[in-house]
Amino acid sequence: MARQQKIIEGNYVRKETFLIVTLLALAVGFFGGVVFTVFKSDLKISGQSAPMQAPPQAAAPVGADRIAALERQTEANPANAQAWAELGNAYFDSNEYEKSIGAYRKSLELDPSNPNVWTDMGVMYRRSGKPEEAIKAFDQAIAADTKHEVSRMNKGIVLLHDLNDFDGAIRAWEGLLEVNPIATAPNGASIDEMVVQLKKQQAGQGQQSQ
Repeated sequence: MARQQKIIEGNYVRKETFLIVTLLALAVGFFGGVVFTVFKSDLKISGQSAPMQAPPQAAAPVGADRIAALERQTEANPANAQAWAELGNAYFDSNEYEKSIGAYRKSLELDPSNPNVWTDMGVMYRRSGKPEEAIKAFDQAIAADTKHEVSRMNKGIVLLHDLNDFDGAIRAWEGLLEVNPIATAPNGASIDEMVVQLKKQQAGQGQQSQ
């Protein structure tokens, strides 16, 4: 069944792009027990607050018929960047990470200016256990669109959760705040407050090490 899409600032975006990340390393203070549903090239990260809730359940895998149809379409028209992106999305929804990355890469070879595809590919890299490649993809998304909020949010999550890079996460989210000063995480948490708390935790750790 086709995934629900939303129009964000003129772009069609897919809800399945979100990364689901629990910040287990931050067991105290503001971050204690916080579950982040981090977007793909999906919903706009806005100042609107949302209630805390469990992440939505993953949708059923995409049917083999749809994947086969998209494979035939890309074979018949290999210069169609959108078709490759849609095939990447279909593989994405079926949790076929490597195939999804390959299709997204084909799309980006034809149209490297699409930040949504870069972000989707970054999510797939992260899910396949390659956080460094995910960061590279998010950076490409940001280079393609300096105001792309989802890629900046995802970059901070991967830096913090997967690479334990507090400074890098702070810089990523400070960059997001420059784009949107009232940005909030999907659960309604203020990005500005997250940065403040990260800095406080860093300062506390620095004092303990002295």
